[in-house]
Amino acid sequence: MHEASQYGLSPFDIAALLIVASALFGTFNHHVLKLPHVIGLTVMGALAAIGLMVANWLMPGTMIDNWVSSLLVRINFTDTLLQGMLSFLLFAGALHVDLERLKRGWLPVLLLSTVGVLLSTAIVGGLTWGVGSLIGLPIAPIWYFVFGALISPTDPVSVLGVLKEEAVPPGLQAAVAGESLFNDGVGIVIFVILLNAAITGADFSLAEGARLFAIEAGGGVLLGLALGYVGFRGLASMDNYSLEVLITLALVMGGYALAMNLHLSGPLAMAVAGLWIGNQGVEHAMSDLTEDYVVKFWELIDELLNSVLFLLIGLELIALVPGIPHLLIALAAIPITLTARGAAVTVTTQIVPGTRLSDRGAGRILWWGGLRGGISVALALSLPEGLTRELLLAATFAAVLFSVLVQRATIGKLIARLKGDHVECVEETDVPDPQAASRA
Repeated sequence: MHEASQYGLSPFDIAALLIVASALFGTFNHHVLKLPHVIGLTVMGALAAIGLMVANWLMPGTMIDNWVSSLLVRINFTDTLLQGMLSFLLFAGALHVDLERLKRGWLPVLLLSTVGVLLSTAIVGGLTWGVGSLIGLPIAPIWYFVFGALISPTDPVSVLGVLKEEAVPPGLQAAVAGESLFNDGVGIVIFVILLNAAITGADFSLAEGARLFAIEAGGGVLLGLALGYVGFRGLASMDNYSLEVLITLALVMGGYALAMNLHLSGPLAMAVAGLWIGNQGVEHAMSDLTEDYVVKFWELIDELLNSVLFLLIGLELIALVPGIPHLLIALAAIPITLTARGAAVTVTTQIVPGTRLSDRGAGRILWWGGLRGGISVALALSLPEGLTRELLLAATFAAVLFSVLVQRATIGKLIARLKGDHVECVEETDVPDPQAASRA
């Protein structure tokens, strides 16, 4: 971010601008728009970008668009997002996953977060490659699969709140949360492997990719277990909520840095460590007061980082000058990602024996509730600058915005309708017929 200094802004200044903008937009949305927080920030960010473009058109000498564009594209997203924010987001998400319920549905969760992500990556990559070839996009084929990897992970932050509001069975809630948690880690490993191949220009080998995946993913899980145990022992050795909150923070920051230096999957390490602390740690190593502080601290971190990321979705629009190719690939990305998600859910929860979820309508909820969010945006923003990045950003923004503005807004209605169908079915089949009873 050295180039940003020519605008008189330090890294702290940039962070301060993002936090202040998130707070102001969030407050305006709370009092005026009254949209769900994530949706409101996305809309406000987009409106801010449009407002800046209009201001630049009315006052061309100010070059506002150039200033904002240069500021955004010069932020080192690879360091600040991919190697920073994700560790916090994944640990915070893992704290809320019930491990016992997750164990009962472990097979579909395992397949969804591994086979499902691989299948989705392949389908999205293949279909976008086809669309790109038809409209003549100057993108090397492997970049389409990079896009497939970054858009395949789902974000549980938005949909879990809806599932709880609609009183969806806890087993399905655990399946959604667990799948989202682990497919983030798996998707990021696949993304990093494909991105390295795309940047270096080396021929991608499935065997080499599988070897790297096994080392990074397997090593990340083992490291997460070790970190979780160390953190658990530290928490159990005291009853001091402020120090215990600090231990969890040190676990995330130090553990992620260690994983990166060992070339292991930091996201998977954080997911496993978060599961350990959120279950064993909460049950056996924390007092009620400490649990309250730890949970609320990480909820605040999660909300803060997602606020900044979704604000960036809207503001990044000003850094793009969309042309016909951008619009075409963006429009194509929406049905492509929905198709890939549907195929992944069907294969991993319906076809394989022993994976059928008992909850009524679970497949449709998993499909429509597979929202894309902050992690996909973070990965897209970490791509190297150039036309390929701009085109893939357009596709990512379209898929994420549709996910946030349409899927997130309608998932509650889908769940309510499925519950209504279930009630009607029960009324028709389970309620005794009075006349039949009298005849008996």
